[in-house]
Amino acid sequence: MTAIKMKNILIDRLQDPERSFQYDKEKDTLRIVNDKTGKGITITLSGIIANWETGKEKAIDEVVYYVNEGLSVMGEAHSLQGNEKKILPVIRSASFPQDSREGVPFLFDSHTAETRIYYALDLGKTYRLIDEQLIQKEGWEKERIREIARFNVRSLSVSLKEDRVAGNIFYFMNTNDGYDASRILNTAWLDTLKSKITGTMALAVPHQDVVIIADIQNQTGYDILAQMAMSFFASGHVPITALSFLYEDSELEPIFILGKNRPKENNTNT
Repeated sequence: MTAIKMKNILIDRLQDPERSFQYDKEKDTLRIVNDKTGKGITITLSGIIANWETGKEKAIDEVVYYVNEGLSVMGEAHSLQGNEKKILPVIRSASFPQDSREGVPFLFDSHTAETRIYYALDLGKTYRLIDEQLIQKEGWEKERIREIARFNVRSLSVSLKEDRVAGNIFYFMNTNDGYDASRILNTAWLDTLKSKITGTMALAVPHQDVVIIADIQNQTGYDILAQMAMSFFASGHVPITALSFLYEDSELEPIFILGKNRPKENNTNT
């Protein structure tokens, strides 16, 4: 499947008289715009193709659903007041835009060298990132939004699936609720996991809808975690980072995993 073929399939599936499409060959992206509101969604074709290689039509169906739901709520009026339980943090890469396409700054905080924390208003099947315009309209303090989001993330379910590979234990979370990666902000949960891990605790958030927790018992475990993270990163709708993290003293430290060698700390600054 080539990017051109995938682009044509998606345009055909998403065709609507009130939509226009912008294909960026260099960035390998397709932007779908609602011409009435001027708002749109940009998707990366390489990730969709990677999903298509394993999921075929299901992968395309998921993207079509995601775009249709997202465009349906764009341009609508949203309020934070009365929707406090729907305010949640979302993890994004350090390279994620700091402003909307209209130039309005998002509310975000530094997290690690590889990630930032943004804040979202959940809309059911999609969500809206909270920006300065919405905050000013509501007359809210930014710290209030942060506190509510931190409280709400602790209420999200944290069930895990377990797999053992080469003497190492890997735990996976993949609820597809849009906030899987956000669970790593629940330090009480991570600390509880840490107390049960007998080796080195490492984790990865390659994209929005997956968290990998690893109980590393040997050097092979690092290699396996790195391979998993890269695979998920390439196939996610909202990629975050292919790097992994060590978890020590309730802090995350990004690491480079160099083949069959020890992990190396990544001291890159945001």
